[in-house]
Amino acid sequence: MKGHPGTGKSTLARAISSALHYPLLDKDDIRDSTDAVQRSLPPNLAHSLLNDLSYSALSRLAETQLGLGLPGVVVDSPLSNRARLDDLLRVARARCARVAVVECRPGDEAEWRRRLEARGEGGGEGRRGWHKPKDWEELRRLVEGYGGRADYDAEGVPWLVVDTTARGVEGEGVAAEVVGFLRGVVGGEHD
Repeated sequence: MKGHPGTGKSTLARAISSALHYPLLDKDDIRDSTDAVQRSLPPNLAHSLLNDLSYSALSRLAETQLGLGLPGVVVDSPLSNRARLDDLLRVARARCARVAVVECRPGDEAEWRRRLEARGEGGGEGRRGWHKPKDWEELRRLVEGYGGRADYDAEGVPWLVVDTTARGVEGEGVAAEVVGFLRGVVGGEHD
């Protein structure tokens, strides 16, 4: 999964994982557990260090699951730069697996903003998602901080972009489209 916060990645990832019976590995589950560590580190180090740790743990978990002979895993993360994708490609090569990217890119900015801000109302330290942007301004700063690195080319990697606001990510239509795409990747239709 790829996309900015609030785009529907996690909702869609859960639906895909359920439909395919693949384990769901969510970067936010790892990052959520670093709250106490974050508070003990200098603020200028904490975010970057713990985000890197979360991605590293996510790659290791994917490698472990694939090493058990499971047919696949669903990795839910922003994939905010090419290096994150390269880590997953390395894991896939080591385990003779394939990587496909499903990018959630909402076409309706007002709906995206509504979702993000509704989610932010329940956040806070010690809660799920405490580290995520709580409002549109925080999201804007986060995306600006990527410095354009979130938009990258991944030649040779099957890639599907879905508008999670056009039909609603909760609906079965988007999940069915993605599951069909992923089955095609596994079957070699998207080489």
